[in-house]
Amino acid sequence: MNPEKLADTLLSLSSASGVTGSEDAAVEEASVIFRQLTDQVKKDRFGNLVALKKGAANSNHEISIALVAHVDEIGFVVTKIEDEGFLRFSPLGGLDARVLPGQSVEVDAKKILKGVIGSAPPHLLSEDDRKKTVPIDKLFIDLGIPGGKVKELVSVGDTVRFDQQPLALKYNNRITGKSLDNRAGVAALIYAASELSGLIHAADIYFIASLQEEVGLRGALTAAYGLKPDLAIVVDVTHGDCPGLKEGSYFNLGKGPALAVGPNLHPYLTDKVEETARANYLPCQIEPVPGNSTTDAWAFQVSRAGIPTALLSIPLRYMHTPVEMVDLEDIIACGKIISFFCRTVDADFLEVLKTC
Repeated sequence: MNPEKLADTLLSLSSASGVTGSEDAAVEEASVIFRQLTDQVKKDRFGNLVALKKGAANSNHEISIALVAHVDEIGFVVTKIEDEGFLRFSPLGGLDARVLPGQSVEVDAKKILKGVIGSAPPHLLSEDDRKKTVPIDKLFIDLGIPGGKVKELVSVGDTVRFDQQPLALKYNNRITGKSLDNRAGVAALIYAASELSGLIHAADIYFIASLQEEVGLRGALTAAYGLKPDLAIVVDVTHGDCPGLKEGSYFNLGKGPALAVGPNLHPYLTDKVEETARANYLPCQIEPVPGNSTTDAWAFQVSRAGIPTALLSIPLRYMHTPVEMVDLEDIIACGKIISFFCRTVDADFLEVLKTC
């Protein structure tokens, strides 16, 4: 997969609707691509997308790898419809209230309705209130429709997403838009699948686009329990560089994915992933994670009797906003590291892994 096709893939994934708990459109977008690259694509009972590329030397399915990236995005849920037609809402996932006023949104109602997030104008606020972030319970969605018609079209419980089309910033190989947390991770898995297409490897490889990560790792918990893989590599995002951040709290865009080290991750497996990157001259940063990574890696690590797990994270700027930004070169490096590593996993590797 060349960079241009990868960019088109990520743009399509970002554009798809996939608010946590309502991910069908994003899952279908990913399914179409994985069907071209793997042997079998299905949804499990929870709704996770599971694509399988069979191991050529693994007819008894004795070796299995799970490659995992969550496909859901942050959004909102309608909680009240005012008589005048304004919609009150609550967050689905970790929304940043600072960026919400003035944003364009789409409401997934009886039909897709476009609107904007409004709040009281600054001219009518006290001097103290103008200095404060407007709390979410003071914001509302304005569809520009009379109240009676709004109540015909919208129901409490309908989901809302940012109405933000992604952009390819051509001059520096970067993409900006909504839901790149974690469609960038899904794109890395797609890139890995394209690299493995037509190649022989011992292990069965499961590519998993998991659901509801933003509200509690729920899809990963069910997928890990159902598949019971021998090992897992999770791909998510981490904080990218931008002005004003504390040194050590971010990772540079364009310098490769960040490989997590810490108690949530299996040390031998993590070392082998790093060795794979270095041996193939692929950039890889190191991210210390002193506790729960709060990613799908946690769900896989503690599933059943425990699954050896590694975590690769793509640097991303402006996390949980409609203008997240990633560098395609980081996604490519991540996909290549995964594909090279998967080719090395065989029965001997698993025997060593069991003793570590």
